[in-house]
Amino acid sequence: MAYENIIYALEDGIATVTINRPKALNALNLATVLELKDCIAKIAKDTDNVKVVIITGAGAKSFVAGADITEMATMNPPQGRAWAQVGQGVFSDIESMPQPVIAAINGFALGGGCELSCACDIRYCSENAKFGQPEVGLGITPGFGGTQRLARTIGRGVAKEWIYTGAMYDAAEAFRVGLVNKVVPQEELIPTVTKLAKKIAKQAPVAVQMSKAAIVNGINCDVHTGINYEAEVFGICFSTADQKEGMGAFVEKRKPAFTGK
Repeated sequence: MAYENIIYALEDGIATVTINRPKALNALNLATVLELKDCIAKIAKDTDNVKVVIITGAGAKSFVAGADITEMATMNPPQGRAWAQVGQGVFSDIESMPQPVIAAINGFALGGGCELSCACDIRYCSENAKFGQPEVGLGITPGFGGTQRLARTIGRGVAKEWIYTGAMYDAAEAFRVGLVNKVVPQEELIPTVTKLAKKIAKQAPVAVQMSKAAIVNGINCDVHTGINYEAEVFGICFSTADQKEGMGAFVEKRKPAFTGK
């Protein structure tokens, strides 16, 4: 698939996916969501070459300002349900893909943009970032996972306030409630996120991927089911060359050379 609404780049094991509709503040129309779905599927299969993924938006104003309202305005109930399921499916693909995903949030992350950020593993934002779930002001609910992931990220009480009021919050508040890991000046956002991605990419890839799987799959289970899953992936790691290399390097007091095997 040739992409018209996203830009894909790969360098040093780090894939960058940029939503590229700056004139529309990177709003998610159907074409963009389908391109994102295709790109994410290809990245997920390419664990030999892609160790970490960065998702961001083009321009200095917006990460993703939401779903494209002009496309939604005339939908009927079945069409609305189908559109929600398309978006939910892509965001679930991002949440469950093997590689860690970092959201570099440069500006507006509203509606579908806030939901997209919540599907990522780690969120860094610029000082001009704005967050919110304004859907109730349009007569709809969040539809791309916002009622579920936001509550799991910042807690039910805060998420309910955000969703029920449709209010917009700045970067400082997003950091205070735990939605973002770090706030940096805009010009430092991509360099800071890239530095983090490189740090992750240096680790044993299978161990990082197994850690992600344990967190994502265990978080919605009871703790006993979750720790049983953890024991399984912990055991699997001992079948890898990276485990032998990592522990061997520790004993021999040298830096490990991981191969992802």
